[in-house]
Amino acid sequence: MTAPQPGHNLDLPARAHAIRRTALQMGAVQGQGYIAQALDVADILAVAYFHAMTLRPEDPHWEGRDRFYLSIGHYAIALYAALIEAGIVPREEIETYGGDDSRLPMSGMATYTPGMEITGGSLGHGLPIAIGACLGLKRKNSSAFVYNLLSDGELDEGSTWEAALAGAHHKLDNLIAIVDVNNQQADGPSGDVLRTEPLVDKWRAFGWFTQRVDGNDIDALVTAFDAARRHDRPEPRIIICDTLMGRGVPFLEAREKNHFIRVDEHEWDQALLQLDAALPR
Repeated sequence: MTAPQPGHNLDLPARAHAIRRTALQMGAVQGQGYIAQALDVADILAVAYFHAMTLRPEDPHWEGRDRFYLSIGHYAIALYAALIEAGIVPREEIETYGGDDSRLPMSGMATYTPGMEITGGSLGHGLPIAIGACLGLKRKNSSAFVYNLLSDGELDEGSTWEAALAGAHHKLDNLIAIVDVNNQQADGPSGDVLRTEPLVDKWRAFGWFTQRVDGNDIDALVTAFDAARRHDRPEPRIIICDTLMGRGVPFLEAREKNHFIRVDEHEWDQALLQLDAALPR
């Protein structure tokens, strides 16, 4: 799975839809979870896994692969869906989600899941780990990129900003960070918990090539991912993505609080019906 050929992007909306659908199917197994986040980052994951990254699904440990670091461990259901759609995790494992001895625990753990590069969960650790990986890849003269998906809540953590300084200091042009700005945290709206705006100005001041896009606009994401990869200055890159929690399922989009949600049994079918109704024809 390498850089796309002309016309490849036509498939990306369908890939994003499939990621959302697979995440909903997994969520139904437990009846609860971080479903709204999976729906909001599906477009980002579709562009990352089916447009931007170089991978060998049959060999998830291939040394030449691009790495995808999920800093936000509770977004694991979203990444599992992408790994299933990419053929890295078998589809039949959907039914094991969150169960005993499952390779798909509710919070991502690298020791369990093929394609899960790091164990996330303690917010603020992902970007520092990505910095170390990028330094190591440079010592190996590797051409691989490290992609690191963070949440806007992680920008509350001092370790994230220390890593941002280190990335620029070491001129890590093999690092592409992505921030999911959905303006929700466990304690409320992100802007109320701790105001971190203006994000573009801050990341640029820290020495990063910075873009901000609609994280649910696939064309905009493709343009941003391509620009990040092709940027010719020796500096790290970041794509700030504004997203909508529950994207694609109107009754979930409308929920005031959907950081962690419980969905009644009959609502899972309703969610899938609403999602399929919005599928581009």
